[in-house]
Amino acid sequence: MKRDLPTLALYAQVMDHISRKIQDGTWPPGHRLPSEHELVAQFGMARMTVNRALRELVEQGRIVRVAGVGSFVAENKPQSTLLQIANIASEIRQRGHDYRCEMIAVERLAASPDVAAWLDKRAGDSVFHSVCLHLENGTPVQLEERFVNPQVVPDYLEQDFSATPPSEYLVRNVPFDQIEHVVDAVLPNAEQAERLAMTPTDPCLLLTRRTWSRNVPVTWVRCLHPGSRYSLGSRFKADGNPSFG
Repeated sequence: MKRDLPTLALYAQVMDHISRKIQDGTWPPGHRLPSEHELVAQFGMARMTVNRALRELVEQGRIVRVAGVGSFVAENKPQSTLLQIANIASEIRQRGHDYRCEMIAVERLAASPDVAAWLDKRAGDSVFHSVCLHLENGTPVQLEERFVNPQVVPDYLEQDFSATPPSEYLVRNVPFDQIEHVVDAVLPNAEQAERLAMTPTDPCLLLTRRTWSRNVPVTWVRCLHPGSRYSLGSRFKADGNPSFG
């Protein structure tokens, strides 16, 4: 026996209409949406219902609202997968954009207690440390700070990272069999904000990653992204397996 499909809630009908316009390109990024008054007239719904639809779309990141001006289709933000060690250089170039990596530091340090704990070392043990800034079309999109286990990657400091960024070098040359990702919303400190060309009051996404090879820690890296310029996400198949691409 065929069952009728459930009817969308009224506010969801408005959301679906707007989302379809955005998805098919009818309303491109930056396009100004009809006003609340116009949407009320178009759908014959209460203003409160239309307002809820717009608020939901703002929360989803599909649109932005400017007080006294109107609602606009949000600009697309690059998205990096959480399910693999993404090559940010390749991601940027695949979008047809210019990629550049600025190395800020490549050095040997005595491990602080927290770094030692993450890399299964003793405080004061020697570890490798690098800091680099990834830019897309000249705009900073990621500040990367990395600590590397010299036991696993003894020649790390000898590499030319201006030609091959640290993450790309490690993926190509150091096999890993475990990976851990943690994402937090944070505010940058003054130095980080300056390097990322943003204000310290703007939020960032902090991706912390650890990798292991045969249960030995390889690297601990923290990647800081301006929240307004970047997003982090994943796509899964119905069977639960990750889908890359």
